[in-house]
Amino acid sequence: HVQLVESGGGLVQTGDSLRLSCVVSGRTSNVYGMAWFRQAPGQEREFVAAISRSSGSTYYEDSVKGRFTISRDNAKNTVYLQMNSLKPEDTAVYYCAAKSVALGGWDTGYAYWGQGTQVTVSS
Repeated sequence: HVQLVESGGGLVQTGDSLRLSCVVSGRTSNVYGMAWFRQAPGQEREFVAAISRSSGSTYYEDSVKGRFTISRDNAKNTVYLQMNSLKPEDTAVYYCAAKSVALGGWDTGYAYWGQGTQVTVSS
C-alpha cells in the first residue's frame, strides 16, 4: 500500500501564493504517477495537475496552466503544488493522489488518496 499526507493549505487573499506538499510513504517504488485534485463545496472532484514519477513530465488542467506548478522530489518522496496568483475560484479541498499503473490518462486511475488540505482564497 501507499500512504499520502498533504500539508500546506490555508487562508490567503486573491493574488497570493501557497505551496502544498504531499509526502508519500509505504511502497513508493510502486508509484507511477502523482497528481493533485480539488473539490469545492457542492461540486465534483476535479483534476488539477499530474506528474510522472520517473520522467517528471507534467500535465495541467486548463484553468491552472501558467499559475500552478507541480513538481516532485523523489529522494524525499514528496510531490509539491506551487500555486501562484490564487483566485477565489481556487477555493477547495486539495487532494494528493497516486497511481501505480499506467492506465488511462493522467486525470484518472488513481488508487491512493490523501485526506485533503483546505485552501481558501478570499476576495
